[in-house]
Amino acid sequence: MYLAAEKELCHLGESCGCTDHDHDLIHELSRRLDSLWRYDQYIANAEWREELKQFWQDAKAQEKQAIQRLKELVIQEVRNECF
Repeated sequence: MYLAAEKELCHLGESCGCTDHDHDLIHELSRRLDSLWRYDQYIANAEWREELKQFWQDAKAQEKQAIQRLKELVIQEVRNECF
């Protein structure tokens, strides 16, 4: 006999559109794009606090690099017909 919660979860994962590692790439890309979207507001919120402002500018630059690398990896996976 299933509990209600077990019944709700018993079929999760039966269907998947791609391998776990490709899903991970897309999920991480989405997460980082969301973060990048916020950095300009964080920078603006820092206003006259130069050290904080510089931190957010540095974080934004690092995020852009990570996003570019993730995009390259997704392209590579598509070219390798892994998707």
